Amino acid sequence: MTDLRSEFLRILSTRGFIHQCTDLEGLDKLAAEGIVTAYIGFDCTADSLHVGHLVSIMMLRWLQRCGHKPIVLMGGGTTKIGDPTGRDDTRKMLTDEQIAANMAGIKRVFGQFLTFGDGPTDAVMVNNADWLEKLGYITFLRDMGVHFTVNRMLTFDSVKLRLEREQPMTFLEFNYMILQAYDFLELHRRVGCRLQMGGSDQWGNIVNGVELGRRVDQASLFGLTTPLMTTASGVKMGKSLGGAVWLNADRLSPYDYWQFWRNTEDADVGRFLRLFTELPLEEIAEIERLEGAAINEAKKRLAFEQTKLAHGEAAALEAAETARRTFEQGGLAEGLPTIEIARADLEAGVTVVDLLIRAELAASKGEARRLIKGGGARLNDAVVVEDTQAAGVSDLNADGVLKLSSGKKKHVLVKAV
Repeated sequence: MTDLRSEFLRILSTRGFIHQCTDLEGLDKLAAEGIVTAYIGFDCTADSLHVGHLVSIMMLRWLQRCGHKPIVLMGGGTTKIGDPTGRDDTRKMLTDEQIAANMAGIKRVFGQFLTFGDGPTDAVMVNNADWLEKLGYITFLRDMGVHFTVNRMLTFDSVKLRLEREQPMTFLEFNYMILQAYDFLELHRRVGCRLQMGGSDQWGNIVNGVELGRRVDQASLFGLTTPLMTTASGVKMGKSLGGAVWLNADRLSPYDYWQFWRNTEDADVGRFLRLFTELPLEEIAEIERLEGAAINEAKKRLAFEQTKLAHGEAAALEAAETARRTFEQGGLAEGLPTIEIARADLEAGVTVVDLLIRAELAASKGEARRLIKGGGARLNDAVVVEDTQAAGVSDLNADGVLKLSSGKKKHVLVKAV
C-alpha cells in the first residue's frame, strides 16, 4: 500500500489502522480528489466508551486532520435492538431513559478528539433514532427487505458463530445488520456520506450497507475496517484486571488512565504509539530501538500523549507528576484516586480486606485475602501480613489520609471525614 495517493489512507496504512477495505483503490482516488464524509457508529450500551473504541475514534480524528468530514453516529435506535456481534447472549434491553443517559455520557468523549461545527470538515453528531423510529414496518420490509437474503445473512460471523455455538438468536437481533445497512443508506442520502469505518468484527454489517446503497440508489459507497485490537499477550483491548478502561473521567480517573498506558507490555509500545498518539513515525522508530530500563520512558511518553488526547494536557501533566511523586519519592501524592470513610468507622477499626473492597482494589473478600496472602496489599507502604489486620485513626497522616495499595502501581488515598 505504498502507492496510496491520499494523505488519509497513507497515514492509516503506515500507522497500522487498515485491515480490510471494500475498494481501496477507489477510496484512495476519492480521498485524493476531494472531501470524504465518513462515519462510525457507537451504540449507547454504557455511559462511556472505553479504550477498545480508541482505534475507531483515532481514525475519525485522522480523517478530520487530513481535511475530511467525520460523522459520529449515536445508535439511539439500534441500541434498542442490540448488536449480536461477538456475543453468545442477547444484550440487556435498555429503557429510553437509560439510552438517553448513556448517550449524554458518550458525547462528552468526542469533544476531546474532534472539532465540531458547521464547516465543511467540522465533525457532526447524529442519532439514528431520528430515522429508524419513523420507519413503517411493512413499508420498510417491502423497500429494504427484498435486498437481503437469509442465505447470505447466515454466512456473516455475527450470525454464523452464534448458531455454530448453538446459542439462540432472537428475530430482533437478526434484524440488526439490516438496520445498520440502512443507516449507511440514510446518511448517504442526507449528508452525502460515502465511507463507513469500524472494527473488523463489523465487516459483514458494513458490506451490507455498501451493497444496499448500490442496489437501492446506485451509490458508490466504501467500507474500511481496522484489525482486531489485542495486546501482545492476547488480551482484548479495553479490558484490565479491574474491568473496562473507560474514557470518561467520572468512570476512571485521569491518573488511573495514565497508569493503564504506563503498564503497556514492552512488545506493544511501538504499535500503540503509532495507533494511539500523533507522534511522528520517525520519532516512534527511534523509541522502538530503546532497550532495558529506557523502554519505561517510552511507556511514560505513551501514557502522557494518550492521556493528553483523552483528558487534556493539564490532566496528563498532573497524572505524570502524581506518578513521579508516588513511585520516585514514595509520598502521598495529590491526584491519586481518593475515597472517603467516616472517621467513626476508623475509630472502631476497619479491616484492610473491607478497605480494599471499598477502594475497588479488590472485587470481593476472597480476592482481597488472596492479595494479602500474596504480599500485594500495603497500608501506608507497609506490607499487610494478616487478612485480619485493621486500619484505624493511628494510620492517618496529619491531613487525615492513609494510603492503600494493591501491588506497586495501584494506589488509593482513604480520607477520614
